[in-house]
Amino acid sequence: MNPEQLEQFKQMRKNMTRLMLVYKFALAELETKIEILQEEFLMIHEYNPIEHTSSRLKSPESIMKKLGRKGKEISVNSIRENVKDIAGLRITCSFISDIYQIYEMLQNQSDLKILNVKDYIQNPKNNGYKSLHLLIEIPVFMSDCKELVTVEVQIRTIAMDFWASLEHKIFYKYDQFVPEKLLKELKEAADSAYALDQKMERLHNEIKIIKDENKIETIDELTKLIIKNQKLTIPATFLGMLDSE
Repeated sequence: MNPEQLEQFKQMRKNMTRLMLVYKFALAELETKIEILQEEFLMIHEYNPIEHTSSRLKSPESIMKKLGRKGKEISVNSIRENVKDIAGLRITCSFISDIYQIYEMLQNQSDLKILNVKDYIQNPKNNGYKSLHLLIEIPVFMSDCKELVTVEVQIRTIAMDFWASLEHKIFYKYDQFVPEKLLKELKEAADSAYALDQKMERLHNEIKIIKDENKIETIDELTKLIIKNQKLTIPATFLGMLDSE
């Protein structure tokens, strides 16, 4: 390797290190936003829609392989342009409605920009996969400039996540080739998981209605008790109004 090639290699390594750091910082930024929402729901609201989160950062080797499969050149600019899932965050919820609630909350964050939405819940993949995929642009402030970085966010229910995890393991076991019979059963399992999601959503809504009704009844009873045990003073102006009639 001549001096010029060595210098190019050093520069490429430096650029790659910076690129990976930028994606790491973007992921940390988004994780912090989700943690803030979680803590707010736990401390202030009665219900927390976020069950748990997990994140991952693609390795440089994995990024290079993806560029190779796409037939793209190996460069930092090419990586930014062609690999959109370097940083990934998965948010797991209890109910389907939680997914869209979190999506709306992310939309309302003024420093985030949602570049793309793929709704695999309304339009599942052929194998039965369901999830909401977002491509979100996040500003990262480095020492010398502001970088706009994309992070892929997947939001799904516990049932959807369970199915996707097992489906991935089955494909890995069979080295990406799964017998047709198993593919059919996997699709049926995905449909069953979604039916369970819908049933649990209905139960959740019914329980919420009962809870709200009980809360109103409790408030009414408490109000009656207070009135019964207090001597009420009627303002003089109100008595004057009655007298004038």
